[in-house]
Amino acid sequence: MPTLIPRFLLLLLMLLATACGIQEPPQTFDQARQALRDYVYYDRSDDGDFYCGCSWDWTTNTGGRVDLVSCAYEIRAQESRAQRIEWEHVVPASMLGQHRQCWRDGGRDNCNRTDPVFNRMEANLHNLVPAVGEVNADRSNYRFAEIAGEPSNYGACRFEVDNRQRLAEPADAVKGQIARIYFYMHDYYQLPLSEDEQRLYLRWHQQFPVSDWERERDRRIARLMGHNNPYVTGEKQWILAGEAGV
Repeated sequence: MPTLIPRFLLLLLMLLATACGIQEPPQTFDQARQALRDYVYYDRSDDGDFYCGCSWDWTTNTGGRVDLVSCAYEIRAQESRAQRIEWEHVVPASMLGQHRQCWRDGGRDNCNRTDPVFNRMEANLHNLVPAVGEVNADRSNYRFAEIAGEPSNYGACRFEVDNRQRLAEPADAVKGQIARIYFYMHDYYQLPLSEDEQRLYLRWHQQFPVSDWERERDRRIARLMGHNNPYVTGEKQWILAGEAGV
């Protein structure tokens, strides 16, 4: 089992790194997971994961074991993944890669081997959140939406999946944050975003404003990425466009 660094040492290392200016954006997904563990979520395991609010115990340098009782989570089908914390791309990796030649030539694995630009996109910390592995798996790369009448299959975790239409609906608590992550990623990388999605995320952004933790998370990530999410800080506002931009 990997040796875990005590929390007070992590804090000290983070402060020293900040003072020395040695942090830089991660270049790979593995580097991103380590940075999230060490500098962003190091003190957040008791506050719960993104979709379900389940606390976890850090068991490796990048992940942990979910306390299912803490959030009254009920395992749907994948017991092993339900018990571990994974790092979820809010904007799916497939959306980041599908327009790149590396993806057309061989999918995500090929992009990881051959395309440094894709690797940096995949490692963007603003787009990564801790999630119960089973929910991460069931969400897959489904588009977020509002689903009428679909039951939640995870106990008290209010996450709905419509496999027929390939849609997922998260709890209200994270809808605003999801909207602002989508705005940032589509703006920063000039990715297409349909008008219907823009309207949905604008509504979520307005209904569910920025929380104190979302602001703090943004500050922590900005120290590593070199920039904030301007839709969290309020420096930018999304303007409805025909297909993508601001």
